[in-house]
Amino acid sequence: MPIMEVHYHAGDLEPVAKADLARRLTAVMIDMEGGADTFGGRAFAWVIFREVPKDDWWVGGETDDTYVRSPGRFLVRVLIPEGYMNTDHKNEVHALVGQAILDVKRPPNTAETGKSILTVIEEVTEGSWGCAGKPIGMASIATSVGLPATSERFGWTTAYFAAKARERRSAGYPADAGGIMTGVEGEAATAISDEQKAGRRPD
Repeated sequence: MPIMEVHYHAGDLEPVAKADLARRLTAVMIDMEGGADTFGGRAFAWVIFREVPKDDWWVGGETDDTYVRSPGRFLVRVLIPEGYMNTDHKNEVHALVGQAILDVKRPPNTAETGKSILTVIEEVTEGSWGCAGKPIGMASIATSVGLPATSERFGWTTAYFAAKARERRSAGYPADAGGIMTGVEGEAATAISDEQKAGRRPD
């Protein structure tokens, strides 16, 4: 369930180029979802364009291109559910988003090309996503986009939240603090109890 917000300088994306970029970024998001090219996967793949007036975007204290590299200034915010991607997945997204913009803009290839294309990946805490007036978690998102619960990708997500649950329990967080994927709390409690019985400090 990623969302991409593309901030760009006024006039830097014509309608045809914007549509091309939207399709390319949608393909990136489908890949981010584990290749879940389903109706549910596409329904959750949102691209939002935000055109910024030339006098509202300052780089290095200037509104001109003194400190801007070809093909121009782009800021892409990528919102993802917590526990959605490991470090390798995030690195891949940075590369694919930058390449999508370069493929659309087609600037001359130099050592400085693309250095004003910034991506920021923001993880939204489990339980903070909502749809149709209700919170939705990673388990339901995975089901909606068609990501099998038996997949390696979902296995990593489950392991992430199990570790987070153990850490929170050992630190004494309130049980209703949220932020833990449904289904891993009991597993974490059992693991901590076993550690305590064995006289070891849980990870």
